[in-house]
Amino acid sequence: MTKNVIVLCALIFCSCACVPSPGAAPSPTERTVAPATALPVTLFATAVTPTVVAAIATVPHVEPTETLPSATPVAMPEYTPVPSPAARIYVYPVRSDDCTVSSSHHDYPAADIFCPIGVAFVAVTDGVVDFVSYEDRWSPSTDDPALRGGIAVAIIGDDGVRYYGSHLSGIARGIEPGMRVTAGQVLGFTGASGNARGTPPHLHFGISRPTTPDDWKVRRGEVWPQPYLSAWQRGEYVTPQLRIAATQSSAVSSCSLVNSQSRFKFRVFPS
Repeated sequence: MTKNVIVLCALIFCSCACVPSPGAAPSPTERTVAPATALPVTLFATAVTPTVVAAIATVPHVEPTETLPSATPVAMPEYTPVPSPAARIYVYPVRSDDCTVSSSHHDYPAADIFCPIGVAFVAVTDGVVDFVSYEDRWSPSTDDPALRGGIAVAIIGDDGVRYYGSHLSGIARGIEPGMRVTAGQVLGFTGASGNARGTPPHLHFGISRPTTPDDWKVRRGEVWPQPYLSAWQRGEYVTPQLRIAATQSSAVSSCSLVNSQSRFKFRVFPS
């Protein structure tokens, strides 16, 4: 038993001798180890044998110094929101409460808006002036269909639709092809020019797809305007853009719908 105690004391002494004093500086060959976290020391004593299990000394715990690579963040898929188009403004094409609208037209889709002479004809929406006829050059002797509208203005709206007004008595100052106009801007004044001579003053109003400025046959009207005139008069911003490609048969159906609206006063005059 005495020998075993002696052996254990010797082992503990050797372990303590290997620990540097608190104030000693490390030699160049020494490596600084992070502060150790002490674990419980358990002593084992056995009989004297060639192999003696002495003790489990204090085991230092070193924090890892190697930085593990961080996970690469997964980028969100790029998404560019598509902005909604700004709300378009639509206004009634004449500034008068004293007007009536025809329920139909003689041989193509259009509307005749009857009102006193000199009433302002305005742009129904923002757009660009496409066509201007400053003079009434129509003659009943030749009846050139390209001149039947007399004094007239057409604009192409920002909605991609052409709006046409004819039989005017005059063009507003400064209105010319290529200029930009805004909804409600005065384009001209109602009258009875062209082949409307001798009839009550009115505005021939046509809606069509944009073509060349001299394409009078399309410009005069492709889509029945009556439902849109009714909506604009109520202050509703309704665009006829999606109906520009309508066939003649669908346009006739639209006219049938208009005829069922009792709010219109029906009068038909040639344009």
